[in-house]
Amino acid sequence: MIGELHVGCAMWAHRPWIGRFTSGHGNELADYARWCNAVEGNTTFYAAPSTATVHRWAEQAPIDFRFAFKVPRTVTHEQRLHISAHRDVAAFLRAIEPLGERIGPVQLQLPPSFGPESLDRLRAFVIGLPTSHRWVVELRHRAFFDGGSVHRAVDEALAAAGVGRVVLDTRPLYAVDAVTPAALDERRTKPRLPIVTDVMGDEPVVRVIAGDDVGSAFAGLTAWTAPVVDWLGSGRRPYVFAHQPENRDSPALARRFHAAVAERVPDLTPLPQPVPIDLSDSTDQASLF
Repeated sequence: MIGELHVGCAMWAHRPWIGRFTSGHGNELADYARWCNAVEGNTTFYAAPSTATVHRWAEQAPIDFRFAFKVPRTVTHEQRLHISAHRDVAAFLRAIEPLGERIGPVQLQLPPSFGPESLDRLRAFVIGLPTSHRWVVELRHRAFFDGGSVHRAVDEALAAAGVGRVVLDTRPLYAVDAVTPAALDERRTKPRLPIVTDVMGDEPVVRVIAGDDVGSAFAGLTAWTAPVVDWLGSGRRPYVFAHQPENRDSPALARRFHAAVAERVPDLTPLPQPVPIDLSDSTDQASLF
């Protein structure tokens, strides 16, 4: 049985995409969902969305589209997974509930300062997460990547709770020179960490962070073709997200990656076909020419 492959970007609305991938008419999510079938939706890391906003998302997103939201940073960075933060997790899940089956793996992105001394807190927190959702954790402290006792302990804790590890692949970002302010900033905020794929669960999540050079970015994505093909063959449902400092070409890159996998997996469900972008009513039209 062939699993499902979901590809996408960190957001669905981005000004440089107007006229290429989206119309700018307020239907950005619907336009984006013709290019990609998943999104990280990074905005939820900063605040939980309102009820009206979530209902608007549900109206625009097809039923087979997936949101791989991040839990608000109040849980991961401010409360640092204190057990009382489960209340905030529950409130967040209630907020996104109208999306129903469109909700993919929910991400807990931890800061680099969350290290071995917090392992017991992580263990206690993930074991209490609601089983109604699929969960993944992005770790950034180097002690969780060195193959040592702490690394093994965190893998055991996550596996026991049925929680996967997110892969943050920054190799493409550091493979080329950073020449733009955005690329330099990306290097300041994205660490160089080993690739760990042992505990990823049934829905592996891979975030590929590249530079703005399209060729190098696509090469970084295609490095994941063989693992994704293997995951699909075993019935797993991987998510692969394309990131660039400016994110000008990310939707097209994600789509090209899906096509590269489809060449090796002919039965893979195809992505929708993008529709022509109509700018006739867009207030941003003049800025495009």
